[in-house]
Amino acid sequence: MTHCILIGAPIDEGQRVPGCIMGPPAFRVAGLERVLTSLGHTVEDRGDLSPAAPADLQHDNSAIHHLPEVAAWTQALSDAAQDALPKGMPIFLGGDHSLALGTLSGVSAHAAAQDRPLFVIWLDAHSDFHTPQTTVSGNLHGTPLAYAAGREGFDPLPAFPAPVPGENICLFGIRSVDPAEHALLQGTEIIVNDMRVLDERGIVAPLQEFLARVREANGMLHVSLDVDFLDPAIAPAVGTTVPGGATFREAHLVCEILHESGLVTSLDLVELNPFLDDRGRTAKLMVDLVGSMMGQKVFDRRTRSF
Repeated sequence: MTHCILIGAPIDEGQRVPGCIMGPPAFRVAGLERVLTSLGHTVEDRGDLSPAAPADLQHDNSAIHHLPEVAAWTQALSDAAQDALPKGMPIFLGGDHSLALGTLSGVSAHAAAQDRPLFVIWLDAHSDFHTPQTTVSGNLHGTPLAYAAGREGFDPLPAFPAPVPGENICLFGIRSVDPAEHALLQGTEIIVNDMRVLDERGIVAPLQEFLARVREANGMLHVSLDVDFLDPAIAPAVGTTVPGGATFREAHLVCEILHESGLVTSLDLVELNPFLDDRGRTAKLMVDLVGSMMGQKVFDRRTRSF
C-alpha cells in the first residue's frame, strides 16, 4: 500500500475567478483521507503551505498579474514536492493550476536525482502551454506545461531544474487551445490526445500506449487532474468550464487504468472552486476519482460461475 502525503496549496492568484483558495479544505471535507485509509493506504496530512513573502518581480507583458505571489508559491511547492517524494506519494490539493509550476519543478528535480525520467499526463480541457510572453489573459495557470517543457521566457520564475522531453508529456482530453499555444505545440513531440482522438479511438488505447512508454523507461509518472477535464454537467465547480469533457464513467476508467498501471508517483488536484459547486458534488466526484486511482472500484466485478 502507499503512504499518501496530502499537501494543501490554496493558491488562486494564477487566474481571476475567486474561490480556488477554498479547494484544499473542500477536498478534506469531501472525505479524501477517509477514502484513502479505507483502501488500506496510510495518510499524512501536512496541512496547507504558506509561501515566503513575494519578491518584487516585474515582466514586460503588462497583462500578467500576481507574478510575485505565483513565483513564491512555485518555490514553496517545489520544495514541498522534493521533501515529500522520498517518503511517499504527494497529493497536492489546489488551488488553481498555477500550482503545477511548483509541483512539476519539484518532481522533476526528484526524478533527476533518482536518475529516472519524468513523465507527465495532463488531464485537462486546456493545454496550459502559454509562456509569459504569449499569454493575453495574464493568467499564469495557463503556463505550467510550457515551463516544464523548458520553453523560454520564464526568467522571473525559479529556473526549471530538468525540462521534461516532449515525448514524455501526454495531453489527455484537451478541447480548448489558444492559437499561440497551438503554434508552440506544433514544434514539439508532446503527445496530444484531444477529445477528437478520444472520440475516434476511445479512452483505453491512447492511455495504455502512453503508460507502456512510462513502464518501458522505468519512469516516474506525475498526474495533473484539473476539474475541467470533466464535463461541466457533472463537475460545475470550476471557473473555466468547457463543454464536451470526460463523462463520469470515462473519468473513472482513466483513473482505474492509472491505478492498475502501478506507475503514478505524484498527483495534482486543481481548479476546484467550491463557491461554484452544487452541494459539494464536484469535490465528492474528485475524491471518488482519487479513490479509483488508488484502487477503488466503482462496480463490483464478480467472476461468473459456470
